[in-house]
Parts: sequence; structure tokens; C-alpha cells
Amino acid sequence: MAAPIYLYTGPEIGSRNEQVDSIKNSLVKKFGEADNYLLYASDSKIEDIIAKLQTESLFVPATCVVLREAELVKKKDEIELIASWLKSAKDSSVLILVSDEISVDSKLDKLVPKENKQIFWAMDESRLSSWLQGYFRKNGYSVEPEAVDSILELTENNTEALRTECNRFFLCFPKEHTITESDVEQILAHNREESAFSLFDSMANPSESPGARLEAALSILQKILLTKNNSPVMILAGLASCFRRLELWHSIHAGGAYLDDFALKTKGFSSKSSRNQYSRASRVWSFGQCAAILASIAGTDSEIRSTGQTMQENQLSLLLYEIIMKNGGRCAKYEAE
Repeated sequence: MAAPIYLYTGPEIGSRNEQVDSIKNSLVKKFGEADNYLLYASDSKIEDIIAKLQTESLFVPATCVVLREAELVKKKDEIELIASWLKSAKDSSVLILVSDEISVDSKLDKLVPKENKQIFWAMDESRLSSWLQGYFRKNGYSVEPEAVDSILELTENNTEALRTECNRFFLCFPKEHTITESDVEQILAHNREESAFSLFDSMANPSESPGARLEAALSILQKILLTKNNSPVMILAGLASCFRRLELWHSIHAGGAYLDDFALKTKGFSSKSSRNQYSRASRVWSFGQCAAILASIAGTDSEIRSTGQTMQENQLSLLLYEIIMKNGGRCAKYEAE
């Protein structure tokens, strides 16, 4: 029998969460009831987690601990504690390790049987589009292709975020309604939660001064960091995606080239809102500055991975300063105007 430990990694949060839920449901089906704990490696001690798994209750026969940010579990003594627990672990106590990253420490990875781990890769746009259409159809709605494109542009590209955003339409429109691009503008564009994509949008406003854009961006960053589902890795990945698209926008308009709506759609700029957004952003950052900014994002990503989450807010704030005030130039500390 496989050890009661699982490892689920990768950025496709929706499918990953479904797999976690299936393990929890199997535990309840087998034992009738289970205590469920959701913990974060940045806030929890491994010895406390093991204590929860080893403590037997007179009333609840099973225990399941879901530990997010598993990539932070790297210390030798932490991994040895988990290994020691596994030697005598009962199948009524289950540990599920979860990470937004692709992999965790190799020594931790080796503790998990091959059949108990899976990487949930991000879906490409065509698969997300099909998933989105199917989700609306399953709930009794249809959706126009232009509306699908707009939803994908306004929402982080994972099924968990898409499911959350799409549920808003079900509260606002009766069944059998066809969701249009105008509906998306009304429901999502004006009421969306902050994300890496809204953060990029706030930074890419050529009508505001750099100081004003920095102030707005830092405020949005604070809101994003208050939600546990938005890790630094996801924020950086979202920003990198936006600046890569801005590079593409610059390249297809090089030399003043004109592309009609169809040609822009084939390049991934399907909706009017997307075209307006990247047109504005192109007036803020040049193609060369995009390359510098992407290098800064990669540098910050490397720093956060190596130092953990202790300084992540400062590192992300510094990155925004470098993007907005220095157009991607790196600095060792904040510089006064």
C-alpha cells in the first residue's frame, strides 16, 4: 500500500484542487469522517503538522492535512521529521503537499510514491477556451467567442480563477442567456478582483505620472498579497506574461505597420479592451524596456525562490519601483526623487 502522502504541484490550480478534494472525499468514504486542516509552510512548523497527523481523536477517525507552499520545506530536519512519521503512519492520517511551482526539494520529493504525485501544467489558450465554453454549457448558458476571449484576457489563466469569475454571470443572468462581450465588460471589467493583470493595467496608464502609477500599483499589490491564493510566483508569472505580450505588440507594429482586427486576433489580441490596453502600454514602455523589465522580473523571481517569503513584499515593491520609475533598470535600494 502506498504511503499516505501526496504531492501535487503546478500552476493549474483548479484541476489541482479537484484532485486534493478527491483524496479528502476518499478518506471520508473509507472512515466516515475526517478532520481537515489547510496550512501554509510559511506559517507552520513541521513538528506541529506531524503532531496533528499523529494525534488520534476519540470522535473523528481520520485526519487530512493539506500543506501549501510545499516548495519552502527544504531543511534537513523538517524532511527527516516527515520521513520518520511515514515509517509508522496509518492510512487514516494523510498529508497532501501542494505547491504552485513545478517541483519541491528533491529529498522531499523522494518521500512521495510515484503514483501519489502529479504536476498540473497550465492549460494553453485553446484548452482553456474549450473548458470555459463547457463550463457555461454545463450551467445552462451559452457564450459568444468574443466573450470567451475577453474573459481569458481579464482572468488569470487557471480553471479555479475562471470558475470563480464565471459564477458571477450565473448570479446576474437567467439560464439560457448568451454571454456577450458587453456582459463581460459589465460584470468582470468593472468588478474584477485585483490580480497581476489588473496590476499591469494600473502601471500602464500613460496619462498618469510615474509617481501616481507607482502609488496605485503598490496599493493593488497590497490587496493581492492579502489573498492567500495569490503567491509571489503567480504574481511574477502574470506580470511576465503581460510584458511578453507587450513585446509582441511592439514587434507586430514595428515600423508603423497596420494590422486589421482579424490579423490582431490571430496574434492573440482578440478584444477591443485588450488592444486598447496594450496600445496604452506601448506608449509607456518601449520594446527594449520590456526586455529589461522581463530581466528584472526574472531576477526578482530568483531572489524570492532563494530567500523564501520573509522579504517577498519588499522585493515585489522594489520590482514595481524598477518597472515604473526606472523602466526595468535594477537598483540596490529605493532612490529618492
